[in-house]
Amino acid sequence: MGGVGVTAEDFGVKGPRGWAFRGISLDAGPGSLIAVEGPSGSGRTSLLLALTGRMKASEGTARVGELTLPKQSAAVRRVGALANVAGVTDLDPALTAGEHLRERALLQRRFGDSMRAMLRPRSERAVEAGLRIERALTAAGLDLDDLPKGARTAVRDLERPQELRLSIALALVGRPALLGVDDVDLKLSDAERAEIWDLLRSLADSGTTVVAVSAEGTEKADARATTGRP
Repeated sequence: MGGVGVTAEDFGVKGPRGWAFRGISLDAGPGSLIAVEGPSGSGRTSLLLALTGRMKASEGTARVGELTLPKQSAAVRRVGALANVAGVTDLDPALTAGEHLRERALLQRRFGDSMRAMLRPRSERAVEAGLRIERALTAAGLDLDDLPKGARTAVRDLERPQELRLSIALALVGRPALLGVDDVDLKLSDAERAEIWDLLRSLADSGTTVVAVSAEGTEKADARATTGRP
């Protein structure tokens, strides 16, 4: 699936404690890397959730491809996926990398594919699931053979960059047009942070529109949105 353009004008979300963010405007074409920058608690995750149809906007307008937010939030959720969002995409520390991937592929087969695809023979669907996992891992730059116990490595035994790449791979199993990634710089060294930004840049270059949240952005971004401004 190709990427989608993302635009917003005076976009904002207000919660019980006041504005999570407001006054956000951006214009990014399909296959862009969009950096959402701001300190922790500035509403940056709320903006990510709003742009991916998971949180209802209170003011302003936004579009994802031909879809309008918040009116068509459900449709936006179908073309998008999230990675590394606390409380939303948490990985089970007791499950292995392989178990997470197989579970995601199974869920995609049952609930994410078209009816026509679901009617294909089980053997064909199993082969397709394996190919999806392989493509997602390659795109996320995660080689299971490099893990301590291969695919049997539990999430709790992964290094932070490996866990982040696994979360991204899981999101990519569904071949989303829009990928949202939260906290891309959390608990990473400068070198690891640079590698993750390179990865996100490569995903955008391959056609997927990427919205990435961090305390500080990157010069590799095509568009920026900053939260926490006075």
